[in-house]
Amino acid sequence: MEAQILLFIQENIRNEVLDPIMLAITSLGNAGIVWIIISLILLIIKKTRKIGICCAVALILQLTLINGILKNIVGRIRPYEVIDGLNCLVGVQKDPSFPSGHTTSSFAVAWIIFKKLPKKFGIPALILAALIALSRLYVGVHYPTDVLAGVFIGILLGILAIIITDRLFERLKKKTDDADKTA
Repeated sequence: MEAQILLFIQENIRNEVLDPIMLAITSLGNAGIVWIIISLILLIIKKTRKIGICCAVALILQLTLINGILKNIVGRIRPYEVIDGLNCLVGVQKDPSFPSGHTTSSFAVAWIIFKKLPKKFGIPALILAALIALSRLYVGVHYPTDVLAGVFIGILLGILAIIITDRLFERLKKKTDDADKTA
């Protein structure tokens, strides 16, 4: 069924107008670059520094769990390597297919932005994450279940990063308060 979905996208949705747009969107997720840049911007601004730290934690968790562990354990072959007639629009990928790292990092950071910043930032972040996820199907480098797993794991990593960051800041605040009491 996943092969049919990818071939349907290739035969019925891909076209000369969408191809460069989807290639640009998918490239935003390469190495998590758009999310790293957003995290750095959030880190620079004092008011959003804690959120920037939270996003950085999510990206570190994603890199460790997805690229370091899960992709290597599962070892799923890319769809363009096994589905007859499926053409990949980007270069050969060096890592296994499951889950989508682009999607996981996108949803991890977008979820944090959605939960921690005003919706005028959160909703566009989720839309961008969804577009990056869909672009991975469009260009033929992931199965739909790779992308769905990336959405699910990304949101979980975003939640985990929020918990870790909140606890870290609570501990730092407690230490500061305790030091102020003894001074």
